[in-house]
Amino acid sequence: MAGIIGLVAVTIITWVFNLDRGQTWLALAGFIGGSVIGTIDDMINVFGSGKGAAGLRGPIKFFMISVVGLALGWFFAAKIGWTTLLVPYLGRIDIGVIGMILVFAFSVVATANSVNITDGLDGLSGGLTIFAYLAFGMIALLQGQYALFGFCMTVAGWLFSYVWFNVPPARFMMGDAGSFALGAGLGVVAVMTDSFLLLPVIGLVFVVETGSSLIQIVSKKFFHRKIFISAPIHHHLEAKGWGEPKIVMRFWILGLVLAILGIFIATTGGVI
Repeated sequence: MAGIIGLVAVTIITWVFNLDRGQTWLALAGFIGGSVIGTIDDMINVFGSGKGAAGLRGPIKFFMISVVGLALGWFFAAKIGWTTLLVPYLGRIDIGVIGMILVFAFSVVATANSVNITDGLDGLSGGLTIFAYLAFGMIALLQGQYALFGFCMTVAGWLFSYVWFNVPPARFMMGDAGSFALGAGLGVVAVMTDSFLLLPVIGLVFVVETGSSLIQIVSKKFFHRKIFISAPIHHHLEAKGWGEPKIVMRFWILGLVLAILGIFIATTGGVI
C-alpha cells in the first residue's frame, strides 16, 4: 500500500503549493478519486474475510471509477466549457458537452484500469507511468500550462522515489491505491493537455497489456481456449522463460521511446 504515501505526498504538495482551478484541480481530484477506490479495494483484500477477501468485485470497481470519470467530465465540459477534441495534424472537432463528458470518462476509466492491470511485476507500472507523466508534463509545459506541468512533475517525483524501492526485488508495492490513482490522474491530464488521442501512443504498452487480458478473456469465454499461457502479456513472457528484470527493462525502453514519439507528434501535429 505504498500508493497511500503517493496519495498523501501528491495531495499535500499540490494543495499547498500548486492548486489551480483551471489546471490542477481536476487532475488532483482524479488522482484522489482513483486512489480512494483503490484503497477500499486494498483494505478489503488485506483485512477482509471470506468472499470479500478478494477485494472489490470488478463490476463494482468499474462502476465507481466510471462515476469519478463522469463527474469530472461534467465539470470539465459544462463548467470549464471545453467541448472540442483535437485530432493531431487534422484540427479540432466539436463533440459537444455530452461527447466531451463521455470522452473524459473513457479516458479516466480506461487508463485507471490499464495501469492497474499492468501493475504485475516489480517496477513495471511505476517506470512506465514515470515516462507517461513526464511526456504529458512536457506537453503541458510547452503549452504554457505551468501548474499542470508542476502536477505531472510532482507525481513523477513521487514515482522516482517509489521505483527506487520497487525495482526487483521490491521492498514496497503501490497496490490498487497507487495504480488507480496514477491511471485516473493520467487520464485527466491527457484530456486537459488536449492530447486524448496521444494517450494510446504514449501509453501503448498499457494498451497492449490490457488488450492481451481482454483477448484472453474473450477467447476463453467464447472459444474455450487460451491465446496466451497467462495474461496479461508480461505474465505470458514470464511463462516463456523471460526473467522479471528482462521484461521490466524492455518494457521501460518501449515506454521511453513511445513517450518521445508522443511529444514529437504533439509538437508537429498542432497540440502545442
